Amino acid sequence: MSKLFSPLVIKDIEFKNRMVISPMCQYSAIDGFANDWHLVHLGSRAVGGAALVIQEATAVSAEGRITAGDLGLYKDEHIEKLQVITKFIHKQGALAGIQLAHAGRKASCSVPWNGGNQLKEVADGWRTLAPTSVAFNIEDDAPEALDSDGILKVIEDFKAAAKRSLVAGYKVVEIHAAHGYLIHQFLSPLSNHRIDNYGGSFENRIRLLLEIVKAIQTVWPQNLPLFVRISATDWADGGWNIDEAVKLSAILKKAGVDLIDCSSGGLVPYAKIPWRPGYQVTFAERIKKETGILTSAVGFITEVQQAEHILKKGEADLILLGRESLREPYFAIKAASVLGDDITWPLQYQRAKLL
Repeated sequence: MSKLFSPLVIKDIEFKNRMVISPMCQYSAIDGFANDWHLVHLGSRAVGGAALVIQEATAVSAEGRITAGDLGLYKDEHIEKLQVITKFIHKQGALAGIQLAHAGRKASCSVPWNGGNQLKEVADGWRTLAPTSVAFNIEDDAPEALDSDGILKVIEDFKAAAKRSLVAGYKVVEIHAAHGYLIHQFLSPLSNHRIDNYGGSFENRIRLLLEIVKAIQTVWPQNLPLFVRISATDWADGGWNIDEAVKLSAILKKAGVDLIDCSSGGLVPYAKIPWRPGYQVTFAERIKKETGILTSAVGFITEVQQAEHILKKGEADLILLGRESLREPYFAIKAASVLGDDITWPLQYQRAKLL
């Protein structure tokens, strides 16, 4: 059996292979509610053979949405449709996961196909929140710096969303602390200029994330996996870097986090990112080897043999597929053919396998 199709057990959950659908925003919800687009989008990738399908960045509060089209889990009414989606995913032999997020200063934007720019409060937008009143883009309205009550609300919002995630049927929760969204904004000195217990030193800048982890653990079962996605570097001078990412990952491991989802960038628009195949894999490798925590690799992983090579070299434990899974929802079925693994196909598709 190939490494790509070897199972992985995390706590009480077995992943049937090492392929995961990365969370990718669809910008197709209304008031946070999922609809049939999300069912078909996520469900088709479960049919396609992935071990885990992670739902897009799902806002823990209305003000935490990137756009008005983002999924949300900030009220109980959101749960019903999500239960339909998770049940379908599980019937295909895959696992349903969810990424919980707050966009912070990168909230209140139009959907990408309408430009993706910040919407002003007077034009269907809303006031954004951040550790410090510094905008992402120079033309954006400055966000409101969170006070102590606002920080407590963010923590409680993540906790409440995690509790709803369990009711909705998810088996994996991932905390989104990457891509320049709120938690990442606290981590990086480029966006966090606070002088209280949440700013300045490394220990203060990671405090919000650790408090969110602890709050979620009070409602999320100990036998189910908890992931954290981080940006391993800001790709900008003076910003968050891989050394801090390694240090944070070791702390998160001790705090009970099971896996670090290793991405990068997103904090500042002037970042210089060296786009190339597998350009973030070295982050997953270093964090895994220096801390002992499980890691996932993501970013321009597009070929079956490329994914197999990463796993065989021990550079990561899971492969997250993003844009490639949009092009090829049945990547896992294709991979089995390439690697010579015999896997179970959906009964409805058996006639194609036998040819």
